[in-house]
Amino acid sequence: MPDSPISATPYEVLGVDPSASHDELRRAYRRLARETHPDTGGSSARFVAVQLAWERIGTPEDRAAYDRGRPSSHAPAEHSPWAAPSSRPPSRDTRPPARSYGHPGGWRRERYLGLMREWVGIGVPLPDPYDPALVRGAPREIRHLLADALAEEATARTISELGIGYTVWHDVSTGYPDEKIDHVVLGATGLFAILSEDFGGPVRVKGGELIGEALGGERPMNSLGHRAKALSRSLRLKFSGLVIVVPDDDLAEPVIDLGRIRGAAAAVTRHSYLPALLREGLPGSALSGGNEVFDVRTRLLAGIRFVE
Repeated sequence: MPDSPISATPYEVLGVDPSASHDELRRAYRRLARETHPDTGGSSARFVAVQLAWERIGTPEDRAAYDRGRPSSHAPAEHSPWAAPSSRPPSRDTRPPARSYGHPGGWRRERYLGLMREWVGIGVPLPDPYDPALVRGAPREIRHLLADALAEEATARTISELGIGYTVWHDVSTGYPDEKIDHVVLGATGLFAILSEDFGGPVRVKGGELIGEALGGERPMNSLGHRAKALSRSLRLKFSGLVIVVPDDDLAEPVIDLGRIRGAAAAVTRHSYLPALLREGLPGSALSGGNEVFDVRTRLLAGIRFVE
């Protein structure tokens, strides 16, 4: 998968303007390499980020390739690495996938395309709204929409592979503008409300909430609890689990328990650990048996509405 649209660019990591000269770039790299080196008391994570940034734009050839939105090697890149998939690739797994309803990532992609056209300017040609060079130059709000759309699509693929014992609804309306639930998942281990997030940086947990520089004051778990409560009221059902999914590199542990929020077990998890979490469930999240799962699924099929 390509880098997240909201990730810091190599220029941002090195603290230089994209128009900086090669000498300015090299001086910034050398200074940061000394400052961040673990042997001199620096952060190993920042040191690695600095090295990766230099690998991507450290030579005029690599820098020109990066600025064009292509990889550093001479192999051709995909035309639009963040474009919506035109079709699902064939799967080698012949087992029936999870039942799926709705369009994962679709709502955010529509918002992204609208804001991107507005930002570029009315009447200005926009042949590829997913061109990497264009995306990197867009405001953070626009890049965040695309990053979250990609995260939702990745979660949808992961849930699909859990098999027919699971049912999932994507882009579910809660009845409030801009307050959707990305995925509602039903299985023997519970009924889960899930947000797929990419904040563009590491997150931690404090007092049952996610924190981190990249969040900018957002309270995602509180927001998910509010949305789940609204949907619970309209469906007359209780969620047994509230889950936020983040990129693997943004969470120090596979899963972190956040206690109980509005009566439901809550957790934040790495994307790669999500299948295990949904198979094993959270403490107190399991439904009582097959009949209850069937009854809940029937009510969800009748009551869920999708965002427009």
